[in-house]
Amino acid sequence: MTTGRRDLDRGAALKRRLLADDSAAALAETFKLLGDPTRVRMLDALSRSELCVCDLASLLGLTESAVSHQLRLLRGRRLVRPRRAGRMVFYRLDDQHIVGLFAQGLEHVEEARPRAAAMPARARRPDRSRRT
Repeated sequence: MTTGRRDLDRGAALKRRLLADDSAAALAETFKLLGDPTRVRMLDALSRSELCVCDLASLLGLTESAVSHQLRLLRGRRLVRPRRAGRMVFYRLDDQHIVGLFAQGLEHVEEARPRAAAMPARARRPDRSRRT
């Protein structure tokens, strides 16, 4: 078998294992929702305790309306789950996958922070005012 044919076979095998379009779109949408600092703060709070809208609003310094709007988006992607207790609705992270995803993302950010702080400022931010 020639090298070119092996590369084609390997490429075809890899292509069969790639994410399907719908899975890639759903994953991208999940990460898009996680790209908002307010929602990340909400998920952080909910990873520590089940909370109602009014408690989340108070804790994060937001209006109840803003919290409800964000929770609606998070519920739509199954990142949080409501639990009704009489007239109150409490929210928590949907399942252990979300807890793990959040924990791994936070671990990644926290471990990257010391490296960035150790780099000289010039290496972290190139001076864009000088063009060559």
